[in-house]
Amino acid sequence: MTTFVFIHGGGGSAFDWHLVEAELRGRGHDTVAVDLPVSDPRAGLPEYADTVVEAVGEQRGPVVVVAHSWGGFVGPLVCAKIKGPVSLVLLSAMIPAPGEAPDDWWERSGRAPSEIDDVYELYLHDVPRDLAQRVLDHDAAQSAGMDMARAGREPWPLPAWPDVPTRYLLCRDDRFFTPDFVRRHVRERLGITPDEIPGSHMAMLSRPRELADHLEHVAMPTGAPPV
Repeated sequence: MTTFVFIHGGGGSAFDWHLVEAELRGRGHDTVAVDLPVSDPRAGLPEYADTVVEAVGEQRGPVVVVAHSWGGFVGPLVCAKIKGPVSLVLLSAMIPAPGEAPDDWWERSGRAPSEIDDVYELYLHDVPRDLAQRVLDHDAAQSAGMDMARAGREPWPLPAWPDVPTRYLLCRDDRFFTPDFVRRHVRERLGITPDEIPGSHMAMLSRPRELADHLEHVAMPTGAPPV
């Protein structure tokens, strides 16, 4: 059994992962999805990571940390703190560099601003409308009073990428982090080629079974992605 630990993006919540969690638990795995302390103005990146590590607790088997979007700044910090076998999957995620603050990532990474203003069309265009609205309503309530100013300004504290197996999963229909940008970003920051699946920026909602398939195969001893 593998424990999958899910970290949401900016403005998201643990609820974003509920369909993937159901898929993986139905296959005999354990899952932990955590709400980051986005409403605590005192919380910085280390506190975000500590919140996740505390939720994971003591695990008997291997751990796969899955970080989405803004959560890419938190996932590697969690991996550096967890004891035992751990690996990292970045899903349509920002890749931090040592000393880089999340607020500075946008310019430093060369990610061009999106020209799409509609939230549904930008993030959730392949998610059923009723599900998308439920998630948006839940996430809005969860992030009420959100104050990520400290976390956004805080330099990423690790001197180098943690020594953990790392994979990047690109979503080919993502309109927020477009495929061409992501392929370049992953090559420049990690020196690897991303795995790819269909889906929007919120593929955990539009493609939960495909995402669970991929994560389950990554967790196998060979670490091979599904064919």
